[in-house]
Amino acid sequence: MVDPKLETTDKIGYILLKKGIIDYQIFEKALSAKSNDQGKIKRNLAQILVEDFGYDHDRIFEEVAGLYAFRKVDFSPEMQTSERVDDIKKNIKALPDDLQKQLLENRVIPLMNDPVVKDKLILAAVDPTNKKIPKIAFDLKVKKYEVTFIRRSDYDHLIHTILPPENEYLKNLEETPQELIPEVDEAGLDEEALEAEINKSALINLVEAALVEGTRKGVSDIHFVPVHAKRIDIMMRVDGNLQLWYAQEGTFPEALLAVIKDRSRGLDRFEREKAQDGFIQREIDGHIIRFRVSVLPMVGTELRNKFESVVIRILDDRKVITDLNKLGLTGYTRKVFEEAISKPQGMVILTGPTGSGKSTTLVAALYQVIDPTVNVLTVEDPVEYVIKGARQLKISPKMNFEQAIRAILRHDPDIVLVGEMRDKETAETAIKLANTGHLTFSTLHTNDAPSAVSRLYKMGIEPFLIAYAINLIVAQRLIRKVCQECKRKVDHLNEELLKTLEQDPEEWRKYDIYEAAGCPKCSNTGYKGRVAIHEALYFTKEIRSAIVNAGDEVNEDAVRIQAKKDGSLTLREAGLEKVKLGLTTIEEVVASTMED
Repeated sequence: MVDPKLETTDKIGYILLKKGIIDYQIFEKALSAKSNDQGKIKRNLAQILVEDFGYDHDRIFEEVAGLYAFRKVDFSPEMQTSERVDDIKKNIKALPDDLQKQLLENRVIPLMNDPVVKDKLILAAVDPTNKKIPKIAFDLKVKKYEVTFIRRSDYDHLIHTILPPENEYLKNLEETPQELIPEVDEAGLDEEALEAEINKSALINLVEAALVEGTRKGVSDIHFVPVHAKRIDIMMRVDGNLQLWYAQEGTFPEALLAVIKDRSRGLDRFEREKAQDGFIQREIDGHIIRFRVSVLPMVGTELRNKFESVVIRILDDRKVITDLNKLGLTGYTRKVFEEAISKPQGMVILTGPTGSGKSTTLVAALYQVIDPTVNVLTVEDPVEYVIKGARQLKISPKMNFEQAIRAILRHDPDIVLVGEMRDKETAETAIKLANTGHLTFSTLHTNDAPSAVSRLYKMGIEPFLIAYAINLIVAQRLIRKVCQECKRKVDHLNEELLKTLEQDPEEWRKYDIYEAAGCPKCSNTGYKGRVAIHEALYFTKEIRSAIVNAGDEVNEDAVRIQAKKDGSLTLREAGLEKVKLGLTTIEEVVASTMED
């Protein structure tokens, strides 16, 4: 029970304390920081919690908006229609540069004129308590104004659409005279010529431009692929598909790859015959972004060149999902997922191919169960995202997965995340953790949920351990969302295709079904963004019995049939549900899922 007397100390802090968003210790520290604040404009407790203590901005300021009765405006990406965005863009562009700068610095947007009250401007601010807003309103020369609250995540998306930041490295690259990128000598690789090329600013600009562009476009990976002695292609993975972003011609591929190595930690520029892993860290648009760099030697068409392929994974902590509502879990899957992670022990396994979002879902699940009363430990290789409230173990040559999991047992854990069960030893130790009173999360590479049971069985894990240690197995895929700007309503359903999918065409006539078209906003692909689909295998009494009595081999079909009786959908069925909601197309679901 929070002492009501504390409300007089600080109203904002009292509300946050009462709702369990902060604890007494943080409350006292923040109050101390507030009293010692040396700035010209004294900060309130909410600003201090976000700026000094790293609390989520939107979570804190949603409470502040509620406390001070600031209206909240919904400007989520789905609500940002072209018409609304164009109107705001036109209004901002018409303002003097210094006023535009003020708006950007204070994260304030003039949204619209009030439709009811004449001469009243609606301002949206990520921090509606910002004391500079009255001056901004005065400079805008408005008679009346209302300050509303906009989530910072929505503001960032909107402002990047209205005023996309310039990629300075791309600009420098365009201004670089072509003679700075010399032709390749047909005699082959010459170390002196290579060194001269490495030192050219054009190549440095190209690498840095790719990192900035990839981050801003929300791509998952950047690929640097040597094509021949005079060309290297730079490709970006957008919504799961690779797209050519830039082709660098007339230079040694080795030179560009050497620049990447020089700008990474943990890589040897002069090693061209073995796999290497390194990382890069950059501040982009005010956020620290980490990049994981993978280098692999490859065979080229010209044997005199030692080609290498480089893939850079973008690790943007802003993409970390902490809200289960944003995972796309629905119906039965959502129900059993919440049940499974709320148990004090047992295992939750996510399964699917590389890049299917397994880690994203597991991290979101962890955030539902992390609190100061439990010890959360993770074993990952590599550690991709920093999870607040968890102790993350780093795998190294001196400590492998199995050794790390065994060490965890002596570290008083409550909740454990094992990045991946790669072999029998790791899987067995992880499952024993779940069987001995710990809530355990992990991933496995299988096509669907029932086949994960078979995989563990074939690894040599005891059937009773599989049956009674596991709470839930969820198979996951990411499918592309149809572009909301150019999607086209289907007038004539493909009845033959629906019958092939064992669907009733009459039932489907009740829904608005869309097909991909293509426009500049989706790079003419017809798709923009991705959504997850799931198949859930919840370990009911019947499922456990089927596994324990399996004999020499697990009957996957029997497990699948029982899961269906319990209410589970297959991945394809889950995908078709997204089609009915207007989120994707039938063609995308068919291409991304296997037949049952």
